[in-house]
Amino acid sequence: MASLDSAFAALADPTRRAILARLATGEATVMELARPFEMTQPAVSRHLKVLEGAGLIVRRVEGTRRPCRLAPAALTGMEEWLSMLRKALSANYDRLDAVLATMNDQEEKTDGKA
Repeated sequence: MASLDSAFAALADPTRRAILARLATGEATVMELARPFEMTQPAVSRHLKVLEGAGLIVRRVEGTRRPCRLAPAALTGMEEWLSMLRKALSANYDRLDAVLATMNDQEEKTDGKA
């Protein structure tokens, strides 16, 4: 659960979400990631450290370059947790539908007797 907490905490920042969106299109260096933002390369590096610590990205050394990419299983834990919530929500709606159908049937029976 700690990795799930750190992943959601990392995603709380809009800059980090934008960085992940960019990495969804392919690998990029820190300088390439910094280009669309009005911030320094060290500031982007700090965001990358948070994303890397949360397990959302991986970096590799390629000479003087350190390209970043999405981690292969980056979203698996979050997807599983959200899927559990979707199933619970769906079950709640199914129960509500059943209650409303019962109430509707009872109302129709009551209206038919009057």
